[in-house]
Amino acid sequence: MAGALAENLTQAVPFLNVRDMARSLRFYIEGLGFDLKHRWTPDAPDRIRWCWLEAGGCALMLQEYTPGHEPNGELGSGVSICFMCKDALGIYRDAIAKALSPRKPFVGNSLWVASFSDPDGYKIDFESPTDVPEDTEYDPSVHG
Repeated sequence: MAGALAENLTQAVPFLNVRDMARSLRFYIEGLGFDLKHRWTPDAPDRIRWCWLEAGGCALMLQEYTPGHEPNGELGSGVSICFMCKDALGIYRDAIAKALSPRKPFVGNSLWVASFSDPDGYKIDFESPTDVPEDTEYDPSVHG
């Protein structure tokens, strides 16, 4: 059965429910640089309720809660989306230039980790391989 499943699967795409689609789109598209590939606009042509975003070979789906169906607690609690990339520090520097507030990068598991919290509290990590020692914190004067 595992062989059949492996042959059938093509991609895993995180699906995040969000409270404010416009705010989330500003974060993911204008802030991080994702592209809007698909959208669902059942209420009005300019009011996106669901969308598919892509960057490189990665994708995310976002869907806005409908009124009366919002959760009571924190959305992003315990959820981390990790994007493997070539240069996590480059993503960090670009985000700073766009006035985003990522956490200071560090090395964990032989990877530079640049972490963000999206508007709903989901943890978004960009990670790239490195030979820098474990637990090193990013220092622009040393790491560029």
